[in-house]
Amino acid sequence: METEPLYRWNGEPACWQKHEWACTWEGQLTGAQSKASETIRDAILQQESSLLVWAVCGSGKTEMLFAGIEAALRQGMRICLATPRVDVVRELLPRIQEAFSTILIQALYGGSKEKRGTSQIIIASTHQLLRFEHAFDVVIIDELDAFPYHADTSLAFATERALKPSGTMIYLTATPRRKERRKLQWNQLKHVFVPTRYHGYPLPVPQMCMCFSLHKQLQKGTAPRAFIRWLCQRENKQRQLLIFLPTISLTEKVVSHIYTILFNQKIIKDASEITSVHASDPERERKISQFRNKRLLVLVTTTILERGVTFPSVDVAIIDAGHSVFDEAALVQIAGRAGRSAEDPDGEVVFFHDGKTNAMVRAIRLIKRMNQLGGFT
Repeated sequence: METEPLYRWNGEPACWQKHEWACTWEGQLTGAQSKASETIRDAILQQESSLLVWAVCGSGKTEMLFAGIEAALRQGMRICLATPRVDVVRELLPRIQEAFSTILIQALYGGSKEKRGTSQIIIASTHQLLRFEHAFDVVIIDELDAFPYHADTSLAFATERALKPSGTMIYLTATPRRKERRKLQWNQLKHVFVPTRYHGYPLPVPQMCMCFSLHKQLQKGTAPRAFIRWLCQRENKQRQLLIFLPTISLTEKVVSHIYTILFNQKIIKDASEITSVHASDPERERKISQFRNKRLLVLVTTTILERGVTFPSVDVAIIDAGHSVFDEAALVQIAGRAGRSAEDPDGEVVFFHDGKTNAMVRAIRLIKRMNQLGGFT
């Protein structure tokens, strides 16, 4: 804050411990994952300035990082894994702790119990990087294109300042923005591309569904008729439901009507099985955890859950998909919530709209293109 003093370290640089065989993860990588993993590891060991990892939703980006993180720890380097979304920090922490069980790992974000940020591996929201200067040998930005990182130049500045001059910046994204795509086109940014999911199945391709009088129905607190028909005709009613709406007020308005429909269809038995969640919800963390543990069957949400969270078996619906908040990147990411497990790789994704937008068309085109590059017709 403006009234608080800011301190910087001017003593000897910190010396971090070297760890042999720090990674305790015993899983196996696919061929595409292995190629990306080796590229990440080599970029760190050769102290390359930057690397972009363009990998589709559900490709296993986190697991691809393990070899690089282990190589960095073997060299006595310090690592920061940063992401714009607090929910992603919470999701990453137990996964990284399990993969590097002998290393102290701290998570920093607004409201976190941990305040020090003194460990060799830090997982943080990108806002927390304002606290660091030339502190890390490796900085990994997960979800590079997510809001607010791509829209706030101060966060990019903080990220670059947190990295040592000789350090390596690793960018992870499933939906690079125009700026990054232009750099790739002109060979100004080294990159590795992973077009397939870890389980070897294609990305679910969204369907578009026209809804007449969409906004009138939403303002009344009722879900569109086309959405109701889809709810009743879903192929697999055992899947959990992730329903996206563009604003907080709409999520709170529509949730009771959706409950009534699902209760009448005997898909849910009680009001405790459905709720809404948004960024300012004080029970946000608890609700997401309940949905992950299948104590909630239906979650009505804003774009806070568009990325970085994994649920094994869900159908995804976006109501008012033509709203400006749903840009191409958001639509691709939301579609990527479906079909993330090998046991159920075919989740349904539907864009409910009252008029196609360029963002919707481009998102579907990109998903189909990724499937083609992955070897699916």
